[in-house]
Amino acid sequence: MCGIVGIVGKSDVNTSLYDALTMLQHRGQDAAGIMTCDNGKLAQQKAVGLVKDVFRTRHMHRLVGHMGIGHVRYPTAGASGPALAQPFYVNSPYGIALAHNGNLTNTAKLTEDLFKADLRHLNTDSDSEVLLNVFAHELQLQGKLTPTPEDIFKAVEGVHKRVSGGYATVSMIANYGIVAFRDPHGLRPLVFGKRETANGEEFMIASESVALDVLGFKLIRDVAPGECVFITTEGELHTRKCVEKSLLSPCIFEHVYFARPDSIVDGVSVYKARLRQGEKLAEKILREKPNHDIDVVIPIPDSSRVAGQSLAQSLGVKFREGLVKNRYIGRTFIMPGQQQRKKSVRQKLNVIDLEFRGKNVLLVDDSIVRGTTCQQIINMARDAGAAKVYFASAAPAVKYQNVYGIDMPSKRELIAHGRTEEEISVEIGADWLIYQDLDDLIAASKEGNPEIPRFDCSVFNGDYITGDVNSEYLDQLEKSRSDSVKAARERALAEKSESAIVGMHNDE
Repeated sequence: MCGIVGIVGKSDVNTSLYDALTMLQHRGQDAAGIMTCDNGKLAQQKAVGLVKDVFRTRHMHRLVGHMGIGHVRYPTAGASGPALAQPFYVNSPYGIALAHNGNLTNTAKLTEDLFKADLRHLNTDSDSEVLLNVFAHELQLQGKLTPTPEDIFKAVEGVHKRVSGGYATVSMIANYGIVAFRDPHGLRPLVFGKRETANGEEFMIASESVALDVLGFKLIRDVAPGECVFITTEGELHTRKCVEKSLLSPCIFEHVYFARPDSIVDGVSVYKARLRQGEKLAEKILREKPNHDIDVVIPIPDSSRVAGQSLAQSLGVKFREGLVKNRYIGRTFIMPGQQQRKKSVRQKLNVIDLEFRGKNVLLVDDSIVRGTTCQQIINMARDAGAAKVYFASAAPAVKYQNVYGIDMPSKRELIAHGRTEEEISVEIGADWLIYQDLDDLIAASKEGNPEIPRFDCSVFNGDYITGDVNSEYLDQLEKSRSDSVKAARERALAEKSESAIVGMHNDE
C-alpha cells in the first residue's frame, strides 16, 4: 500500500510534491522518491527512509521543473532496499517514469512476456517495474514521434488487457505530460483536482484527497475504474475510460485502516465511515452483551480513535486516551518483518496508568491481523492495573491473504485463520473479544456512497474479485513473501554485507 502523487503546474513543483508526500507518509515508510521534468531533462531523488530524511535542500535545488511525480513505498511484493524505491524509469519511448500503488496478480506471466516477446529488460523483482515496461511497450506500439491523447489512451487500453490485479499509477512522459490510470475494479484509490493560479490552472493527482486539500487543490473527482487521465505540459486535461468492462470495487480496508480520516475515498468520507463502524460495533455489543460491565473505552491510536469515540458514545460509557503514541515511530502494521513490528510496539505506545487501574477496559482497534500488537497492548493494560481487559475490532476477523497490495501474504500468520473467536480471545489474552460483522462494515462504508456497487473484502471473506487467484497462486505467494521468507532474505543480505566489510578490511 503506497502513496503516489503527480502535479502539472505553472512553476516548479518540487516543494508541492514534497508536501504532498508528507501528507501521504502514512501510506508507506520504507522509501520515498520524486522525479521532475524541466524542458525534457529529468531529475530524480529517491532513497530508503521517510520523506523528511530522503530529501534535503540540495536535492530540491536539483529537482526543478513544472511537472513531476512522487512516491512513498510500503513493501509487499519484492524486498526492501534503495533499488526498489520509486519512481521507476525507462528511456524508451520518450522517457517514462512511473509510480505505482497496488500489486499485480499475473506478474510472473508478464515478466516472461516482457522478456521473450517485448524484448525488454527488468532490473528488479518489483511488479511496479513490470507495469512500467508494459505501459512503455504499449505506448511504443503506437509508433508516433509525438504521442497524442489518443495514443496514450490506446496504450492504457493495452495495459488493461494484459495486466491483472490492483493498480493505481501516475506516470510522467518527458516533454508531454502526466498520465494516471486505475485498474478496472478501482481497487486502489486515486483522485485528481485543480487549483487556479495567476498563471493559469494547475492539476494534481494523488492517492488521497487530503494531499490535494493541504496544497489548495479543489477535488474534481476520483479516477474511475479503468479510466485514464492525461494532463499535458500545457495543462490540458484529457480523460477516457480505457476498458470495456469495469465495476467499482474499492478495497474496504482503506476505510478501516490505511486512509487518513480527513480523506474522501470514492465519495466516502473516511471519518464518517469510521464513526459508523463504531456505532454498529456498539449495537453488536449491546445485542450480545447487554449486561456488560465496561467502565471505559480506550482506542489504540491512531486509526481506531474515531470508531472508539462513537462506540463509547453509543454505549454510554467514558472515552479516554489511555495510550499515548510516540509520533516519531512509524505505523506498526506496515513495517516490514514481524520482529520489527514486535520491537516497535512498546516503543510506540505508553500507558497512562490511572486510566487503567482498577477498571474494566474495552480496548478498540481498527482490526486484528497477526495479533501480536494487541497481545502486547493487552499485557500493558494488565500491567497498568486493569481489572478486566476486553477487546473490540472495528473490522471483521482477517482470515485470508491479501493479493492486491496489503502485506498479508501468509494465512498462517493471520491469527484468525483457523481459529474461533473464543480461541483468538485466549490467544491475545483478552477477557472477551468481539469483531465487527462484515455486513455492518460494508453498510458503514456504503452509507457514505450508495452508488458503490461492491467492495473488495477478500481479507475477510476470501472472495478475490479479479477472478485469477487460486490456491496455487496463494501458496506461491506465501512461499515468496511470508515474514519467515523476508526474515531469511534480510539475514542473507546482512551476511553478504558483513562478508563484504570483512573482505574490505582484509584487503587493507
